Amino acid sequence: MVAYIADLGQDEDLAAIATKATETGASSIVVDDLREVFACDFVWPALRANAVYEGGYLLGTSIARPCIAQGQMAAAAREGADTVSHGATGKGNDQVRFELTYYALDPDITVIAPWREWDLNSREALLAYAEERGISVPVSAEQPYSVDRNMLHTSYEGGILEDPWREPDEAMYLVTTAPEKAPDESQYVEVDYRGGDPVALDGEALSPAALLERANTLAARHGIGRLDLVENRYVGIKSRGVYETPGGTLLHAAHKAVESITMDREVMHLRDSLIPRYSELIYYGYWFSPEMRLLQVTMDEAQRGVTGTARLKLYKGSCTVAGRSSPEGLYRPDFATFEADEVYDQADATGFIRLNALRLRIQALQGRKR
Repeated sequence: MVAYIADLGQDEDLAAIATKATETGASSIVVDDLREVFACDFVWPALRANAVYEGGYLLGTSIARPCIAQGQMAAAAREGADTVSHGATGKGNDQVRFELTYYALDPDITVIAPWREWDLNSREALLAYAEERGISVPVSAEQPYSVDRNMLHTSYEGGILEDPWREPDEAMYLVTTAPEKAPDESQYVEVDYRGGDPVALDGEALSPAALLERANTLAARHGIGRLDLVENRYVGIKSRGVYETPGGTLLHAAHKAVESITMDREVMHLRDSLIPRYSELIYYGYWFSPEMRLLQVTMDEAQRGVTGTARLKLYKGSCTVAGRSSPEGLYRPDFATFEADEVYDQADATGFIRLNALRLRIQALQGRKR
């Protein structure tokens, strides 16, 4: 049995995990550094599309699963393995995300899902199984919930969080400073974009993974990126999740700011109409589906001119746009000004308004008859 560990910047002791894998029966261990792959090939495409699920979730876990599964399948191919396994529960989304990716990459693969196939129908049963065999697990009385972490976000669910009325304990948060305890002075940060992708922070060019990590540090210090959400799982169950996505929240806001002065109105509105479907596909696990490929091409085409810089103000949990500029900008002060100009004849608005009001006037006339 070969154990597989993907490094997505989760800040875990991977050496200790590898040792644990050996002690619990693995014949060998693959520790796969996927940080740059994750940021460049998964996080960046989703950020280009402004992907948000159900109004707030920036899809940190959802994006990570196809990346992990892709790496796992590549490792299986190198090892000559015809079977893969995962530890996702039988009630959640992750089982779908992992297995849809497995089958999309190899339709003949065999999948073992212990939560569904063994007598492990609850977290309590899993904890009992681990305790009986001397396997250490992170869930305890001091941490009565599960934690999933990568460089885009940290998520918390289960245990005491299953009560949607209960406020999360402050001690739970691993990444962000409480907004109340964040610095009393605001901080400004500039993000440079090229073709819809962030390429530099405060003028310093960075690789995707390094840029995301830097954005995390900046935003987390100011308490930015917390979310408490009751969401709709793909399997039909409502689930409460608490998330920290500091860098992603910062980059999402900066990206939209640059888009605001570079994207054509109709292109933006059409693209925006596709965001819910695009985000749903990620959340449901269809990253490698043909419909996702089609949508990604569309999203990327809309980003051709999204080049410029956004300036953000970070302060006690808020991330607000303080400025934006672009060499590709469609914003023209000589057109937009409310002062006198020579490029816009205000008298033209009379005919524009009358033509657009025509159907409304006809409706009103019909109303008079009735």
